[in-house]
Amino acid sequence: MREIEALQQQMAKNGYIAETELATAIHLAEQLQRPLLLEGDAGVGKTAVAEALASMNDRQFVRLQCYEGLDASAALYEWNYQRQLMAIKLREGGSMDANQLEAEIFSDDYLLPRPLLTAITTAEPCVLLIDEIDRADDEFEAFLLEILAEFQITIPELGTITARHKPAVILTSNATRDLSDALRRRCLYHFVNFPDREKELKILHSRLPDLELHLAGSIVEFVQRLRSEHLKKVPGVAETLDWAAALTHIGTTELANALPDIEATLGCLLKTRADRELATREWLTEMVSGKSA
Repeated sequence: MREIEALQQQMAKNGYIAETELATAIHLAEQLQRPLLLEGDAGVGKTAVAEALASMNDRQFVRLQCYEGLDASAALYEWNYQRQLMAIKLREGGSMDANQLEAEIFSDDYLLPRPLLTAITTAEPCVLLIDEIDRADDEFEAFLLEILAEFQITIPELGTITARHKPAVILTSNATRDLSDALRRRCLYHFVNFPDREKELKILHSRLPDLELHLAGSIVEFVQRLRSEHLKKVPGVAETLDWAAALTHIGTTELANALPDIEATLGCLLKTRADRELATREWLTEMVSGKSA
């Protein structure tokens, strides 16, 4: 389809290389106005999908980072209690009656919008990223279903606020827990895997166009071999980009005879003590040569 190819080209211009299946899921989510759930390991580029969509469509990017214990107030809105108390003190002894004072301090001027309310009240369509939904608990997930169904929020003091424009919603999950069937039914779904060699090379050239072709190939091959090892924290695409930039910065032109450079920059790839201790000089030599594959 021409629409899918055009979407892939637009995303590539904004730094994201999307295969046909992912681009199709994004296109259908937009046409059907359904949330898109992206699931996969940490570091495969799920969050970057939402960032690329916002960039290519020149839309506001709104991010809700999920975590254990996240509740509705942190996701929706809060009242600025300090300003409200200050307003009450300033008006003590004045002519304003209690009803007038209440109407003033529970107005938009004293409201602190959080990501979900922000996404609903933007003047123009936005991209809403609900990041790592699997880190939130079941109660928050159930609450989120209502928001995604109606795209409206009721604030007791102000009434019901309905979205001016339905946001494009991307949810991501690292699959650390099972999501409910109800949430999955409301979303289109795509599993994002680690990129193969060809795709990761395209990503490197897109983000680091001055990177020498031979070095880029060696970097991708090295990282791909790392991912096949029993690491505690497998390096993602962001780590590949960081490592390539670091090697370029210190003047590395090839990996074959650059073991000291590799050792000096391993912090870009290996992010735990256990993984770093695994990387002995002998092991790194085998990784560079490909003998361990």
